[in-house]
Parts: sequence; structure tokens; C-alpha cells
Amino acid sequence: MSMLVVTGTGTGVGKTAVTAAIAALARHGGRRVAVLKPAQTGVAPGEPGDLAEVVRLAGDVTTLELRRYPDPLSPEAAARRSGIPVVTPADIAAAATELDDTHDLVLIEGAGGLLVRFGPDGSSLADVAWALGALVLVVAEAGLGTLNATALTAEVATARGLHVSGVVIGSWPAEPDLAMLSNAADLPVAAGAPLLGALAAGAGALDQAAFLAEARAGLSPWFGGDFDPESFQKSASART
Repeated sequence: MSMLVVTGTGTGVGKTAVTAAIAALARHGGRRVAVLKPAQTGVAPGEPGDLAEVVRLAGDVTTLELRRYPDPLSPEAAARRSGIPVVTPADIAAAATELDDTHDLVLIEGAGGLLVRFGPDGSSLADVAWALGALVLVVAEAGLGTLNATALTAEVATARGLHVSGVVIGSWPAEPDLAMLSNAADLPVAAGAPLLGALAAGAGALDQAAFLAEARAGLSPWFGGDFDPESFQKSASART
């Protein structure tokens, strides 16, 4: 794996923390890591965005943001309101390919979900993944409603000829409710792909050293972590 597209089942599901966790483990393993954010919305010029958070948590990784729109809207709507040009899948694929030439791992973090539109032509992160032939990682919520959103994301990805590598729970609380505990087993079924991690809630507020430890505990060996989905699911099941 040299490129990975990180998408969510919606906004606020923990994509940036998961992206940073993957980057932190890869960097700790000696890999050269780049994180590409095609469109950052809801952040004014000069303000720290998602990539600043990735650097704060993961350390010395290359970052590249292609467009920044001040309004907290979809990239298409934010571009329309601001007059800033839209970003296209061709722009994103070209940037990712260039980063891939000098890095071992390129993470491409979307805005919102897989089909959030970049422009009036309907282009989305799904088109980027297809153009690059990259694997897709789905970051999902833990609680009620997540199974439908995860299944819809996976179904769209499959219909578009994409390969979903797995699903990661973006924020797993210390005291999960019944729906969350049940979803631990049901999420990979909804995704049609393995559970590759569950990042502890609040991990994004930690310093780099503590965050690295949480990343290792919360992500699968596929990313260089120690997360064991079978043990995690057994533990969740025992609490229901």
C-alpha cells in the first residue's frame, strides 16, 4: 500500500484523528509519509486546519492542501460562495502521484463522506480513489445509525469499482452504550470489510507520545498497530 483514501460516513466522525494515527505509526516505522487534503472548508486563511492537527499529532510528515474555503460547507458550495476555483479529481490525482514519487505512504483525507461534491460536475472523492486505484478506508461512528451510513458508503464504493480495505471506528468511548457495543460486531458486516481499528475517544487531545501509544493500541497490525478485532469484539459482546 502506497496510497490510501480516508473517507468518513459523515462529518465529525474522527477522520483527521484516524489519518494522524496512521501517519504516526507509519512515520514511527521509518516510512516517509505525506498527507494530502484536497479541500479544507470552514477555515479562514492563516488559521490551522486539519493538516496542522495531523502534524501536531503525528510529527514530521509532509502535508499539502490544494484548496481552502472559508465557509463550513461542502467543497462545491464553499467554492461557489467564495469564488475560489473548485478542485478537480485530476488536480488531486496529479498531486497525489507527485507525492507518491518521494514518499512511502500518501494519505488522502476527504471532506465529509465519499460522495461529497467537489464541483458542479458531481466529482467526488470516489472519483479520486478510482483514478488512483487506491484503497479506501472508511471511518465510522460508533453509535446508533452508523450501520446504515457505513453500508451505504461501502455499497457506493463497490458500485464504483473501489476496494474498501476496512473500517475504523473514529472515536470509541470509555463507557460505550448498548448500540455501540452491538455495533462492534456489526460494523464490519455493514462495511463488507474487516474492522481495522477503534481509536479511543479524546485521543486527538493528547501529545505526540501519548497519541502514538493510542494509535498503536487502536489500529490493526495492517497499519503497524496492535489492535485485535476479535478480542475487541469479544470484550464488547461480553458487556451487552
